[in-house]
Amino acid sequence: MTEFLVVVRPGELLLDPLSHEFMRRALLVSSMVGAVCGLLSCYMTLKGWALMGDAVSHAVMPGVVVAYALGIPFAVGAFVFGVGSVALIGFVKQKSRVKEDTVIGLVFTGFFALGLVLVSKIKSNIDLMHILFGSPLGISISDLQQTLLISLIVVFILLVFRRDLLLYCFDATHARSIGINTGFLHYLLLSVLSLAAVAGLQTVGIILVVAMLITPGATAYLLTDRFDRMTFLAVSSSIFSSILGVYISYWTDIETGGSIVLVQTIVFLIAFLFAPRYGILNSRHSLTS
Repeated sequence: MTEFLVVVRPGELLLDPLSHEFMRRALLVSSMVGAVCGLLSCYMTLKGWALMGDAVSHAVMPGVVVAYALGIPFAVGAFVFGVGSVALIGFVKQKSRVKEDTVIGLVFTGFFALGLVLVSKIKSNIDLMHILFGSPLGISISDLQQTLLISLIVVFILLVFRRDLLLYCFDATHARSIGINTGFLHYLLLSVLSLAAVAGLQTVGIILVVAMLITPGATAYLLTDRFDRMTFLAVSSSIFSSILGVYISYWTDIETGGSIVLVQTIVFLIAFLFAPRYGILNSRHSLTS
């Protein structure tokens, strides 16, 4: 029996995927979304909004289906339903004695179920797996342009309101006491979250976009106490994970969104174990020394 040994050179690992147009698009959109979600994840981590991010990411699903059915950009429908879910959460919380985490769970599961029903009843070429898990390898030029526009809007808002949002996430009571409109910042941050969730749909889909909105910030939070460094580390780790995840999915033929999030999780576990001050191994060492 003759055995063939295929040797792949390191240069081929990096350059061969770049010879394909779909891979160049996938790397571009994944890096772009990774940067945006990494930046926003810092605020989400400080605010403790992991569950809110999960709610918004799932709530946009019926908006995507309705937008495709009406022939309008999916971002419009997704954003409307994302903001609508946030408004509904606030309304139910104010008008009932039900706690916020319970309301969030009720709203996002209800919206997600509505999206599944619409997919099954509305005649269209919508691929449910594409919505749930993303498809950066098959992204079109128009979707790429939409994602780029959304990403620029999110970055612009976060930069313009950076100081107020930072204070609001650290201490909303203090921000209110010095005259900052925390109500406006609350809904502004939720609106930005909705936009980021829409951008993440193309890369990792509804199911996994919450990981891109939380994991980079959580990783950076273990590595530094300064917000400037936190944002740099979160964005850098998210871009790195996105690029590496796309390459791994290309060479191993696995789901791209899952590959990206898995790399992010591994990066977080490394920080969790080996972070200079807050890694559990270094913490144990400092306690025993």
